Amino acid sequence: MTITPQNAQIGDMIPDHKFGPVTRKTLALYAGASGDHNPIHIDLDFAKNAGMDDVFAHGMLSMAQLGRLVTNFAGQANVRHLDTRFTALTPVGAIVDCTGEVTDRREEDGETLLTLKLAAHIDDGTQTLKGEAIIAV
Repeated sequence: MTITPQNAQIGDMIPDHKFGPVTRKTLALYAGASGDHNPIHIDLDFAKNAGMDDVFAHGMLSMAQLGRLVTNFAGQANVRHLDTRFTALTPVGAIVDCTGEVTDRREEDGETLLTLKLAAHIDDGTQTLKGEAIIAV
């Protein structure tokens, strides 16, 4: 059975969202679209001078993928809260797997609300983001 907001229960995993692999082109395009031109994300020499092996993805690019996970599941109009915390860098070449688990289902102010525990992991298993969303059913 496909999990939907209407039938989701505590403990259910919502359909995941994969993104990537993250490429230098992706980072350059994201820098242009977001206005975040921090050279640590697009200039290899700058990144190496800062002690990094390579450039790495903007944290907000990965956060946007968690947002897509939630809106793909519930629709943008039903998002009531989205909170994330960065836990590790996302390197060039990584594939990001975004997941969500239903941790609460309740009635509040006339709405059925679901709380989702969110996570983003890259293909080596490293968790790069964790968070929470509240959606209306």
